[in-house]
Amino acid sequence: MRGCQGRERPLTVHHLNQLLLVCSLVLLVAVAAVRISSRSGLPSLLVYLAIGVAMGQDGIGGIHFDNAELTQVIGYAALVVILAEGGLGTKWKEIKPALPAASTLALAGVAVSVGVTAAGAHYLTGLEWRQALIIGAVVSSTDAAAVFSVLRKIPLPARVTGTLEAESGFNDAPVVILVMAFSAAGPLEHWYLLLGKIALELAIGAAIGLAVGWLGAWGLRHVALPASGLYPIAVMAIAVVAYAAGALAHGSGFLAVYLASMMLGNARLPHWPATRGFAEGLGWIAQIGMFVLLGLLVTPHELGDDVVPALVIGLVLTMVARPLSVVLGLLPFRVPWQEQALMSWAGLRGAVPIILATIPMVEGVEASRRIFNIVFVLVVVYTLIQGPTLPWVARKLRLGDGAEAADLGIESAPLERLRGHLLSVAIPEGSRMHGVEINELRLPSGAAVTLIVRAGESFVPLPTTVLQRGDELLVVATDPVRDSAERRLRAVGRGGKLAGWLGVNGPGSSGR
Repeated sequence: MRGCQGRERPLTVHHLNQLLLVCSLVLLVAVAAVRISSRSGLPSLLVYLAIGVAMGQDGIGGIHFDNAELTQVIGYAALVVILAEGGLGTKWKEIKPALPAASTLALAGVAVSVGVTAAGAHYLTGLEWRQALIIGAVVSSTDAAAVFSVLRKIPLPARVTGTLEAESGFNDAPVVILVMAFSAAGPLEHWYLLLGKIALELAIGAAIGLAVGWLGAWGLRHVALPASGLYPIAVMAIAVVAYAAGALAHGSGFLAVYLASMMLGNARLPHWPATRGFAEGLGWIAQIGMFVLLGLLVTPHELGDDVVPALVIGLVLTMVARPLSVVLGLLPFRVPWQEQALMSWAGLRGAVPIILATIPMVEGVEASRRIFNIVFVLVVVYTLIQGPTLPWVARKLRLGDGAEAADLGIESAPLERLRGHLLSVAIPEGSRMHGVEINELRLPSGAAVTLIVRAGESFVPLPTTVLQRGDELLVVATDPVRDSAERRLRAVGRGGKLAGWLGVNGPGSSGR
């Protein structure tokens, strides 16, 4: 493999076995690191980067790897999977009200952040303007993997979560275009040409993503696959098709895959929990592989001279550029200052900026290795600061929403020959369905609870059977009432037995 020292030798079965053993050990260590990071509050990406660094030439592994082009290709592939997983888990009802604000942050906010960060890098650290603009563009993208993994563990208002998730899904596209433009040989393009190029690529990517997502959802809901295990594979394949089609059409493939996945995730497809679990597993593998590879690419003994510039640029980004971009971007939407403050602090960076920092290396930009080192140090230091402190900041700003009821897990298996559906409903700990009787569910005619599994025992319920946390229900519904039955179950899960009488979500609900 190019980038590794030593004489090339033919690959044998023995070499393949060794490679599989090493990869399996790395995955096992990385999975164990997830548990460690969740207990300690340390962001898992730092643990994965540390594994890569430990395997590198300055670590115990002694592997010399400097192939930036391969790293970029693998990083792009991993980012496609991460964006697909994030889109599949994005709830349309939460993100819809936040779309205008998120779009503004992903466009105007990125422009402000790039300009302010580049100015700070040029005047405070002495970098040339091209290098400063590249760094400003690279670090102005919030990382989808970091945002998705952190925000979904914190009970925040839907507007905040929806805005941040949509922004992280949208802003990769314009940032990639800017980094490519700043890294290209020759004079920089005029700003109005860049704006036109960004607008065109985003429009093409959005159109293709929505079209592929709609067609994919329609096909999966009307074509019964022979095995349930094929549904997760089909969903991920559709997401990858959206990216490829968008990129080949000279549009934004990243925006296409995110929008297509979001449409699939809100289409109530068959066997959805299994599909969601499969996507989460692929997302973890993509993150682990990407971070380990980036850790391999960095050379720790070269970082010493770039630590101070990275800290200075990161301080400008975190304390000036990001808050200013949030304030100006959200100015038309009258967002409370507490939410603006949290969004400013929640501009998490992760592997995406490090991957984008390989673009100038591949393009042969002068001092590109220094750009990569500065971005690497900046991401590591400020992720270590921002990630663990985000829940604390949310509590201090009084934005936690601990009363939010947990949503139900509902899986649908189509019964094609019987023209019906079998819904598997799991009642989580926080569900308000606890204490509700079967007859109080008020399911539509054509739907009925046929079986309950409780503490490992299954039984046929009576109309007066009281549901409990941890129960698993089997609900049979005819095809015409399948959607209304699921809507009713989710409404009771959020609002209890009075759902429908005192609003969709019941008493005391926020209405989300």
